[in-house]
Amino acid sequence: MAADSGKLKEIRLRAPVDPAALGELRIGEVVYLDGVVYTAREGVYKKVVEEGCDLPLDLAALSNVNFHCSPAATVNDDGGYTMGAVSATASFRFSKWIERWFDISGAKMIIGKGGMSAADYRRCFVPRGAVYLTTVGYGTGALLGRGVKRVREVHWIRELGIAHALWVLEVEKFGPFIV
Repeated sequence: MAADSGKLKEIRLRAPVDPAALGELRIGEVVYLDGVVYTAREGVYKKVVEEGCDLPLDLAALSNVNFHCSPAATVNDDGGYTMGAVSATASFRFSKWIERWFDISGAKMIIGKGGMSAADYRRCFVPRGAVYLTTVGYGTGALLGRGVKRVREVHWIRELGIAHALWVLEVEKFGPFIV
């Protein structure tokens, strides 16, 4: 918080996020994202980490920002998708996979509804230069949905369902999130 203004510092980052920019983030700062983010949670983690399935795309080349969420999407006439809301989900449920997920995916930023323990953060995030962002309060799915400009692609939707599929999203002023 800036001592003179009483306002939280707002930062706008481009995803994939530069590792140097990640290193400059401080607890309590507000972050908005532009660029490409993807969703992955237990369905994807089980498939990739536990079952050993290859990722359907090169995530590390595409983005390093993984959003733990449940998207609300509708199918368009052309077969594409419109995403109206993205509700964050609690990340503590993914602790058993997160260390291996970082190594497989190249993720450097995880977004969720909180819940990662300090021990998980020290063990998994810090050594990899990764950062956790939390959503601001509950019921922000529609607010966050405004930042989703386009669904680029979706993988494993038939197999895993809407909530657990791997979604690749183009976002603009996506947030707010808190470091």
